[in-house]
Amino acid sequence: MEVRRTVPVKLDVDIDEAALLRETVDEFLWAANYVVDHAWQGEYKITSKAQLQEETYDDVREQTRLHANLVQNARNKAADAVQSVVARWKQGEYASKPHLSKPTVVYDKRCATFHDQYVSLATVDGRIEIEYVLPDDNRDTPHSRYLDNDDYEVTGAELHLRDGEWFLHLRTKAEVESDTPEQATTEHSTVLGVDLGVNQLAVTSTGTFWSGSEFDHWRQEYEKRRASLQQCGSRYAHRNIQSVGRKETGRFNMMLHRIADGIIDEAAENGVAVIAFEELTGIRDRLPEASWGHKWAFERLYEYVEYKVELHGIDVVQVDPENTSRRCSECGFTHPDNRDGEDFLCLKCGYENHADYNAAKNIGLRYLRRNQTGGGGGAPVGVRLNRGMLNANGGYEPPAGDSGQSGSPRESPTHNEARSSDRAK
Repeated sequence: MEVRRTVPVKLDVDIDEAALLRETVDEFLWAANYVVDHAWQGEYKITSKAQLQEETYDDVREQTRLHANLVQNARNKAADAVQSVVARWKQGEYASKPHLSKPTVVYDKRCATFHDQYVSLATVDGRIEIEYVLPDDNRDTPHSRYLDNDDYEVTGAELHLRDGEWFLHLRTKAEVESDTPEQATTEHSTVLGVDLGVNQLAVTSTGTFWSGSEFDHWRQEYEKRRASLQQCGSRYAHRNIQSVGRKETGRFNMMLHRIADGIIDEAAENGVAVIAFEELTGIRDRLPEASWGHKWAFERLYEYVEYKVELHGIDVVQVDPENTSRRCSECGFTHPDNRDGEDFLCLKCGYENHADYNAAKNIGLRYLRRNQTGGGGGAPVGVRLNRGMLNANGGYEPPAGDSGQSGSPRESPTHNEARSSDRAK
């Protein structure tokens, strides 16, 4: 059975190389958006890669300094974006013209050569060789499991610029033997835990938050509009109520697509193979402040993540959420009084953090422990955090190259539209 894994590797880039990579990214994005613009002309959108290649290749080659294969990769990325929008339309969902802005470049073996310690990348000014920043010890890491494993072949990569640093997300694949498909999909995987809630719609174990304030604002706004129209009772008001419903669904679908894309980006950037959600059955009983709209949003968000990750080779699962909001992700002590609203303070060990972030880590740990097997292989190895990860025993493992002692507060959540914790582990 074929297993695919993505391994993020930091690159050792100097100032001149960084400037060259930035120019390559800019021209790659320009090329991709040029193809999108061309595909968007007319009533019917062009989704055929062959047609887009024929109609845009020469123009892009003339107007950029990109390697021929990077032009083709930009075309593919644009075509995939357009195809995704058209697929949503066919499902009756709202989606607007895509615009590619995330600083990335897609590489394959025609425009990159992958070595054990370094990579050769095509740029707008020839090729450059850049060394990997790899761990200097023998710890069990994605690098040692996949890059140093002759069973895994590097098939391509995506260049990313994140927080001023350059990363190469190496895509690998291998043919493995397994007793069951489930074992094959979880072999040596890392897990991303996702907690769902009202104040924060989604929180990941890597510490990214998606606030529920925008969702609540528009839910209340649309409810007011419907109530006002219902008081009129006219045929015109009835038609307007239906229009308000369509606008509401379109706005919320677009919002949930954005969150789903963000969760998948977190998983891909951190080399995650499994995204673990809490079970959605009975979620309103666990969240009495949640409305029917929240339950719908949680279910739709899960569906979006589930079908979008198929392109990334990532599994999506649900786990029993019992006590994940009350359990300390550091020492395991479980008590109702550990949590007070959005604050979590362990009564036993004193661990303090945002309650939803703590719950996200516990959701990842729940899946991790559920799939542990004796005898070594075939089980997930850790819950991915913002820095480092948790093993099945809740022990903290620092990121590769971090020489600090395990147990230090090294990773901290990076909140989107949410307040920051003072301490995180």
